[in-house]
Amino acid sequence: MAAQWCIGLMTGTVMDGNVDIAILKTDGKTIEEFGPYTLASYPPETNQLIAEAMTAAQDWNFAAEEPEIFSRAEKALSEGQAHAISHFLSKNSISTQNIALIGFHGQTVLHRAPKDGQKGATRQLGDGQIIADSLGIPVIYDFRTQDIEAGGQGAPLAAIYHQALLRSAGLSDDPTDTAILNLGGVGNISWWDGHNTLIAFDTGPANAPINDWISSHNHGDMDRDGLIAASGQVDEARLQSLLKHPYLTEAFPKSLDRNSFTKDMATGLSLEDGAATLTAFSASAVGKGLDMLPKHPARLVACGGGRKNPQLLKEIEARANVKIMQAEELGWRGDAVEAECFAFLAARCDRKLPISFPGTTGVPTAISGGTKVLPHQTTK
Repeated sequence: MAAQWCIGLMTGTVMDGNVDIAILKTDGKTIEEFGPYTLASYPPETNQLIAEAMTAAQDWNFAAEEPEIFSRAEKALSEGQAHAISHFLSKNSISTQNIALIGFHGQTVLHRAPKDGQKGATRQLGDGQIIADSLGIPVIYDFRTQDIEAGGQGAPLAAIYHQALLRSAGLSDDPTDTAILNLGGVGNISWWDGHNTLIAFDTGPANAPINDWISSHNHGDMDRDGLIAASGQVDEARLQSLLKHPYLTEAFPKSLDRNSFTKDMATGLSLEDGAATLTAFSASAVGKGLDMLPKHPARLVACGGGRKNPQLLKEIEARANVKIMQAEELGWRGDAVEAECFAFLAARCDRKLPISFPGTTGVPTAISGGTKVLPHQTTK
């Protein structure tokens, strides 16, 4: 089937109040062309609803009845993303008739990995039907459920898109020397041997505990440019204790919830020293992850918001013994990769191609996923 223009949507666990929108021309196997990209903001009241829903999710913890706020937040964020797409297409003079599919990730409010024989669970807020009906474009969403039901982790899902990016990069050396690191609320890595082995897993926290630490001290919503961490001192004794967490040596595939590691790791430290220690922990967790790969890569291609934190990148290079390369150095758009990923995954799901693999989410065999909805009707 020929490549088609698809839209991808992503709202991450970093909770920055934004939705990433990217257009990609793809057949679900290759990347033919990058289209426009933007970062759109939710209305403040929608941000507040989502934040309250994420707090409620911690108390809910997959009990039988969902919190009432889920339905309100789901409706608001779906309508908000539909409006953002409409504005985005109009601004770029693109007709909805030229878009074949929308890949809609939704907002993860809670994720539980499988453990001790118990299946995992995941909840993304997002109603694909609202977006399909609003724009008149088919939508594929709920990407993780089939993976969870098959016994997988439900995350990370980006590896197959990362593989396509690496294929297109034309790197002349050994592909095992390069891995892709996404730094969102959580960090995740993708590694490909150039043949049939694809590995991906969450390394540990990335931006989430740092952002929450800064916010809790009323110094904004993030450590902008890593300046606060750079002015502090890492509590090395505490760091070594934190690095004994069993997750860091647990065999992959493995995945995390946003709140699996929290700002409380820095309790008792000053603002600056806490930021420094949390940043060093996120970086060291990457190093622990690299040590588990069949081959320690020489370089990481950094994507996601965390790549804009020079102190975090400096710590990763030092503590993970690796060279950091910005996504833009390969002609990629570091802020758009996750949104592009869900455009790519939508194309794959529409063609029944696999998006989950034994080496990425731990499913027994490669499977597809997603739920497809058409304007005014639903199909699966």
